[in-house]
Amino acid sequence: MNDADTPRFADDTPDARVTEILREMKLVAVVGISDKPERASHGITKFLKGLGVEVVGVNPMLTEVLGVKVYPSLADVPGSIDVVDVFRRSETVGPVVDASVAVNAKTIWMQEGVVNEDAARVARDAGLDVIMDRCIYKEWLRLLNG
Repeated sequence: MNDADTPRFADDTPDARVTEILREMKLVAVVGISDKPERASHGITKFLKGLGVEVVGVNPMLTEVLGVKVYPSLADVPGSIDVVDVFRRSETVGPVVDASVAVNAKTIWMQEGVVNEDAARVARDAGLDVIMDRCIYKEWLRLLNG
């Protein structure tokens, strides 16, 4: 493994795989989406939309953010979810992973500061890719825009 493939974060996903996930993602579900512009989930939604990625939100308290449809749960999202981008506290990730497995999502992406080894293990055991404690925006810039 060369330096470019050496993980720098809490997970062990090589840069080559992260790059592949970023390039191939078509539908991203932002769990914990916020309608507050100062929140990271709001900015990431705007960024992903700007890339032309289809984005949906998951938050039972909202119906739309930035023109993006928001669903009460992952089970309500139509279509095949490529990435579940998690903006929740680390200790609340378990049920998000369970729901992601149930809807056959391909990747769980826990944003910076979100680390849950038990949930990550459940996701990996179910065949999902897991990216943990990384910002999807920063990783896009680092790996695809550098």
